[in-house]
Amino acid sequence: MTEVTKEQVLETLATVRGPDLERNIVELGMVSDVFISDGKVYFSITVPAERAKELEPLRLAAERVIKEMPGVKGALVALTADKKGAPSGAAASRTPPQAEQGHQGHAHAQPQQRAGKIGVPGIGAIVAVASGKGGVGKSTTSVNLALGLQANGLRVGILDADIYGPSMPRLLRISGRPTQTDGRIINPMENYGLKVMSMGFLVDEETAMIWRGPMVQSALMQMLREVAWGELDVLVVDMPPGTGDAQLTMAQQVPLAGAVIVSTPQDLALIDARKGLNMFKKVEVPVLGIVENMSYFIAPDTGARYDIFGHGGARAEAERIGVPFLGEVPLTINIREASDAGTPLVASEPDGIVAGIYRDIAAKVWAQLDQKPQRAAPAIVFE
Repeated sequence: MTEVTKEQVLETLATVRGPDLERNIVELGMVSDVFISDGKVYFSITVPAERAKELEPLRLAAERVIKEMPGVKGALVALTADKKGAPSGAAASRTPPQAEQGHQGHAHAQPQQRAGKIGVPGIGAIVAVASGKGGVGKSTTSVNLALGLQANGLRVGILDADIYGPSMPRLLRISGRPTQTDGRIINPMENYGLKVMSMGFLVDEETAMIWRGPMVQSALMQMLREVAWGELDVLVVDMPPGTGDAQLTMAQQVPLAGAVIVSTPQDLALIDARKGLNMFKKVEVPVLGIVENMSYFIAPDTGARYDIFGHGGARAEAERIGVPFLGEVPLTINIREASDAGTPLVASEPDGIVAGIYRDIAAKVWAQLDQKPQRAAPAIVFE
């Protein structure tokens, strides 16, 4: 089967009339960069924020013509409200950035409104696991935290929000593509009793995701709100490292019950962890605590302990800023081997020392969630 090209996609989209009913959406500059992977076509259409609900038929029309193209297996099309990219023929949006949304076809609330907002139907609490930098073991912590919560008797799912470097397929040893119901709602993948969604299930592992901010925001919102999560006590969100577009989208547009910060003990990691802490503070998301990962190393042959990255830095930082210290996770060969094999220690060695540490961290997180009222989603209303 001949692979569909970006040029063919744009040529097809040129048959879709824009809001002015005179020019097409390509000519109006409304179509984002087109991304094609495994016969699936991904793109977004930029519209004024105040016309998002009104222009949902435009998105449906674009999706329909692309799905009808020979060689196309599926299409993911989203409306984005990007005031910098408002197309000609339509008034530029004056909506403040915090009221913009990634996936459209939904109504907007005024930025000041917070009351009455609930999270994703069926999900009790959404918890972000974040770090200021990469390489600190955030994804491994996310998986084992989720399994620790589950081991403590909760119904748990995990959303891999790292669009550019999804880790969950490998960490949880899940392969294949998710199915869809009603032509739109995605059924999450499952393993170890966890419901899981990741961009890694939709594109090949070696595919480079070259997406701009609005497209990332759209994909995140769809993976969160158009997935059949069912009834969950907690949804753990494995955030991408840093404090960029994806992180701000999740922090501003998702009713997070709290955030867990992962850091190693060394000063450089702690400097970056503070950036993550400050980001959540600015968007009024409570920090549930700090985990010191790779806290120390125990030599498997002698049992001697080595503080390779220093020790106690994260605990001292937690005490300094007044947030809970959740625990110290050692650096062990077993954690690395289990992660590479897709057999997380909390599931594969539930009676081990490290699994016990993760379950204790999970218990401390849940103790805080269980006594917190659910927070409203800031400035966003989803139908």
